[in-house]
Amino acid sequence: MSKLFKNYKRADIEFVKAEGNYLFDQEGKKYLDFSTGIGVTNLGFHPQVSAALEKQASKIWHTPNLYQNSLQEEVAGKLIGQMDYLAFFANSGAEANEAAIKIARKATGKQEIISFVNSFHGRTFGSMSATGQDKIKEGFGQGVPHFSYAIFNDLDSVKHLVTEDTAAVMLELVQGESGVQPADPNFVTDLAAYCKEQGLLLMVDEVQTGMGRTGKLFAFQHYGIQPDIFTLAKGLGNGVPVGAMLAKSELGAAFSYGSHGSTFGGNKLAMAASSAVLDIMTEDFLADALEKGQYLQTKLAEALAGNPHVSQVRGLGLMIGIETDLNLAQLVQAARDKGLVVLTAGANVIRLLPPLTLSQEEIDTGLAILSDLFE
Repeated sequence: MSKLFKNYKRADIEFVKAEGNYLFDQEGKKYLDFSTGIGVTNLGFHPQVSAALEKQASKIWHTPNLYQNSLQEEVAGKLIGQMDYLAFFANSGAEANEAAIKIARKATGKQEIISFVNSFHGRTFGSMSATGQDKIKEGFGQGVPHFSYAIFNDLDSVKHLVTEDTAAVMLELVQGESGVQPADPNFVTDLAAYCKEQGLLLMVDEVQTGMGRTGKLFAFQHYGIQPDIFTLAKGLGNGVPVGAMLAKSELGAAFSYGSHGSTFGGNKLAMAASSAVLDIMTEDFLADALEKGQYLQTKLAEALAGNPHVSQVRGLGLMIGIETDLNLAQLVQAARDKGLVVLTAGANVIRLLPPLTLSQEEIDTGLAILSDLFE
């Protein structure tokens, strides 16, 4: 009998080994991974990241934030580049979003935050309250107050919710958990302009879309904007738990000494992994990832065109959703039977989050399995 809570629905397999973009279960069966641990191992099981971890572990793997941490400075510098941000490191996307909520309220002196219906920002009380899905909140009583939910891609619905106490708007540029729904470019441009005009902070949750997932280091680069605050996690450490909140440097005074903290945030091991990840994600690497995503999405759309069970293939970069009326659990199991690991999103979407390091052969293998699956 398991000693664990039943809050996860676990398949009856365990992955015990990985090589590149492949996973191996306890029976030795090999799987091509089109899930990356829910968008985490964006680089597959990359030897450069492994080497960085081993090197750091042989020196020191943790110091508290009572002392200088040159690795944090290194990772912050690589993330920020020529932009004007400051970084705070946490342990997860939910923690990064908690930090974003706190700095937005403290910097503005206001409490109201607008997010969107069907959004997902985490499962801690603050991030759960920001999430626009009732099923995430059921049974936990009242959440953190002062959150309201606009309609995704509808600026008028945002304007309708703005009050004198509104601090910020919190946005995913692709709503991943609810079905891989990309934001409309005109909506994003207009929303950024409206926030600036009204003195509202624009916060972008890049936990799933960041770190090359959409073919850019950050998804907001597709939209020609720079948010006031954005958050990262998942692919930042390529499997090592880490999150980050970056805010424009003008907001720095809001996180003064003692205002916020994390015991493990910016851990030496996490920073070593993150630094290695960022070294790999060059402009050429990201351009190649974008091309792979466009190829995979185009070929999937062609292969599934006319299939009565598929209504749409959509996404951005290597974040792709296949909307279907078929049973999702059966599709996921059938894919595993054929040696492919995929995910679901929302009520009717098969979600693909393959590694950015896919070879052409691996892309074509995945395409063949998916085409056969829906037939």
